[in-house]
Amino acid sequence: MKLLELMTTEGCHLCDQALPLFVSGIDPSKYEVDLVDIAFDDELMNQYATRIPVLVDPQSKQSLDWPFDAEQLAQFIRSVEGQ
Repeated sequence: MKLLELMTTEGCHLCDQALPLFVSGIDPSKYEVDLVDIAFDDELMNQYATRIPVLVDPQSKQSLDWPFDAEQLAQFIRSVEGQ
């Protein structure tokens, strides 16, 4: 199973908008998505505060920044599958 990280924080309305895309676009039998609250890490806050939600593949360091649609999410998933 491949791990992906979703950079988010409590009360993020854009993150709430993105969640249905993740539910429908990421196969839970292939991927585990770890929700990472950036508010507890200054480095993550500096890197992602104006970009969340951001889906990150920690192995390849590829990321998908909001806004994205189902097709862009599918392209991202295909690109990290080869890693």
